[in-house]
Amino acid sequence: MTTILDPTDEAVPVARSITARPAELAGAVAFLDISKPRGSVLIDRLQELLTAAHPGIKVNRYAKPTFAKPAPAELRAQILSENDFVVEALAD
Repeated sequence: MTTILDPTDEAVPVARSITARPAELAGAVAFLDISKPRGSVLIDRLQELLTAAHPGIKVNRYAKPTFAKPAPAELRAQILSENDFVVEALAD
């Protein structure tokens, strides 16, 4: 069993499980920058590593308007319709 650590302050922890990993990585991957400082630096490096390991993968990049609020519904819908996987990156 895998333990998932959640940084939120929950009086009663919520049970969560990890989604099963696909047999292979193919299709399109969304990289979502939450607009924190240096997030794009992290995403640049992740994209470099991912495309080197999986040359056929397509990477689509997106950015939230601000890190202080959830991604707008339209952005979430666009990411869902255009991608098979999502990587959300934040950094400071």
